[in-house]
Amino acid sequence: MSSAARTPDEIRQSIEANRAQLGVAVEQLRTEVAKATDWRAQLARNRRTVIIGAAAAGFVLGGGIGGIVGLFSRGDKY
Repeated sequence: MSSAARTPDEIRQSIEANRAQLGVAVEQLRTEVAKATDWRAQLARNRRTVIIGAAAAGFVLGGGIGGIVGLFSRGDKY
C-alpha cells in the first residue's frame, strides 16, 4: 500500500507500531551493553585465565627487572 492511499489513522497506527518496536530494540540493546561492559562478571567467568595471565606477566616483569639488574652487576665484575 502506498503512503498516498493510507489514511491518517493507518499512518498513526504505523508510527505507534514502529515506536513500540524501537522501544523493544532499545531495551534489548541496553541489556546487551550492560552485559558486555560488566567487567566483574567477565572476570568471574574467566578467573582462571586472568590468574594465569597475571602470573605470566609477573614472571616476565620480574625476570625482566632481574635481567637488567644482572646485566649492570655483571658489568662491574669485568
